Amino acid sequence: MAQTTFAERLANLLKQQGISQKELAERVGVTEATMSRYMHSERIPKSEIIANIATALHTTSDYLLGTEENGDIETDYPRIVRLIARNSASMTKEQKSAIIKALLEDD
Repeated sequence: MAQTTFAERLANLLKQQGISQKELAERVGVTEATMSRYMHSERIPKSEIIANIATALHTTSDYLLGTEENGDIETDYPRIVRLIARNSASMTKEQKSAIIKALLEDD
């Protein structure tokens, strides 16, 4: 894994989701200083921290680590399944219904 890949993806996700570095650190259970080190490629988090970051940002560890890209359904299907499985407990009934409806609609 290239260190910059993790740091860049982390920074991009924070920006896209409007989450501060401090807020992510609190969600993950690390200090803001530690999160800063991750974001500046001064330190690489342990696997359990990467998993917690991925969960907090509604993504996968594979994406954060640069081993998977956003692409077409053929390559994203496993990622989509993991995202739904990882986040289903925090989804509202409406969000779950919207996913089911989208899957069952005919184009």
